[in-house]
Amino acid sequence: MAYLERNPDTTSGYRTQAMGASARPGAAPAASFDAFGAKSAQYKPHEVVFYEGDPADRIFEVARGTIMLFKLLPDGRRQVVEVLRTGDIFGIPNGDEQDCTAETLTDARVNMLDLTQVEGSPAIQRQLTRCLVAQMQSLHEHAVLLGRKSATERVASFLMHLVPDRGTNACAGPVDESNDTRQVKLHMTRQEIADYLGLTIETVSRVISDLKRRGVISVERNDEIRLNKVCAVCQLTGRH
Repeated sequence: MAYLERNPDTTSGYRTQAMGASARPGAAPAASFDAFGAKSAQYKPHEVVFYEGDPADRIFEVARGTIMLFKLLPDGRRQVVEVLRTGDIFGIPNGDEQDCTAETLTDARVNMLDLTQVEGSPAIQRQLTRCLVAQMQSLHEHAVLLGRKSATERVASFLMHLVPDRGTNACAGPVDESNDTRQVKLHMTRQEIADYLGLTIETVSRVISDLKRRGVISVERNDEIRLNKVCAVCQLTGRH
């Protein structure tokens, strides 16, 4: 999920790594449309790739950057339904029109393939299947988050998604328990985080303030948060 970027952290020995489908536990390698002659386009932060209702005649791959998919209700309320990272596929139609809007959160490069290319290539179809299975697992987790988790569990889960090598069933715990910290840089506003977690911006701010008061996290800047102890955040996600 994050819409986000992890900073290199010399104190924890943690190095920045793209959070694409390949970063998810058990996921297939990220798809690469380049190998199939895809067209590419560059986007700046908060540019729209396509709008809900646009013709669904192409499929897209995040070649670099972070993109959010969202739906708007008639009264203006927004639900961020998915946040995509490098290697993720989006825009796969279930009809003639796109069912959501795709907007970049960071500088991004997007690869595009016409549906006619996909329909005529078993190799592309196999690549899509591998990538989409991994993305489906993330969507299942998000459904549980929206349907059953408390506000604190949702925010903690959001933060743990920024540490993809931790918090899963295969997590082996910290290498160094005395220095189990991670620093993350956010590319989502508080409002965007709220729309992704199905909360109000006031609730997100309240939970972050509470976690800060309890010493679980430190807010170093508006767009940077340090997890002072990753295991402590993980224990708040509702997985335990």
